[in-house]
Amino acid sequence: MIDALVLAGSPNDGPLKECSSARYEAMIDIKGKLMVEYVVDALKKCDRIDRIAIVGPRRELAERFNGGGREVLVEHVGNLTDNVLRGLGGLPGAKRVLLLTSDIPLITTRAIENFIDLCGDRQADLYYPVVPREVVEKIYTTSKRTYVQLKEGVYTGGNIFLFNPGVVEECLPRGQKLVDARKSPLKLCRLVGLLFLIKFLMKNISLQEAQKKVSRLLGIKGQVVISLYPEVGVDVDKPSDLELVNKQLELA
Repeated sequence: MIDALVLAGSPNDGPLKECSSARYEAMIDIKGKLMVEYVVDALKKCDRIDRIAIVGPRRELAERFNGGGREVLVEHVGNLTDNVLRGLGGLPGAKRVLLLTSDIPLITTRAIENFIDLCGDRQADLYYPVVPREVVEKIYTTSKRTYVQLKEGVYTGGNIFLFNPGVVEECLPRGQKLVDARKSPLKLCRLVGLLFLIKFLMKNISLQEAQKKVSRLLGIKGQVVISLYPEVGVDVDKPSDLELVNKQLELA
């Protein structure tokens, strides 16, 4: 069995605030349910998932989740690293943890189970899914995602990870440096190397090369898997995303 950790503490102070007055993005109402509820419900239907830690505004979450049995409610704090560590504190003894953001309300149990299957023997420290652009656009034709061109094709990143809790405290701060440097070519060059960056900009990097580079930078054994379930890569961070989700749920 695998434990799950859902991050639900992002404040609603970005583009989505024009759509909802909810204090937190996870608490935005979609068709009578909180956005985070769709994620938790999909996890609860998965027979390979044991405990589910939900890290966010505990008092507000307690109005929808009982905090007993499989659900563990954890009060959120400031940054990503601290929130993941607090979530793991609510899952003592966990060997492998499935991490999900709360902004993927279209996620399904089948997509989660498929991702777990793709992770195989789970010997890597971190598994991360990418979804081919054509797979996303075939089903969600109006979805506007951020894509990366690699040798094998064009991909968007997923919002679900399988990881070894033992590597979190060391590798997450390193990962945060990569995120912080993504808009600064100079900082990025210092981190990833000029040759790698040039090859990337020339669309000449393979998935395996990118995987090795990220693993080396984070100091862990990482593995990229290709998911054919677009739901893992369709998140809600702007009004057009919320409109897409509402339309999809109407059709469901």
